[in-house]
Amino acid sequence: MGLKYSNKINKIRTFALSLVFIGILIMYIGIFFRDYPVVMVIAMILGLLAVIGSTVVYFFIGMLSTRAVPVVCPSCEKPTKVLGRVDACMHCDQPLTMDRSLEGREFDEAYNEKKQTTN
Repeated sequence: MGLKYSNKINKIRTFALSLVFIGILIMYIGIFFRDYPVVMVIAMILGLLAVIGSTVVYFFIGMLSTRAVPVVCPSCEKPTKVLGRVDACMHCDQPLTMDRSLEGREFDEAYNEKKQTTN
């Protein structure tokens, strides 16, 4: 009813971008500890690790994006990618599904979780 859904690929890209800024912020904070070289070096290394981590996340999402199914959103008619059984449009956040059995159902990201098999 007022819930905002967002595309999984965009969520991961936003996380990677935030890692870049967090890493730079940590390194910037390290500058204030010039009188304490050990603290400054630790801050610089942690900041660098955050930036390297963002590179790894960007690589991961790039590889994942190549496996996503390209579709045209029925709402905004722009091309988007669907990752998993349910996802949202990258442009207008319209809930989308590739599973015909889920058509007409309430959007729930839990549909993407692996089904529990009972013996």
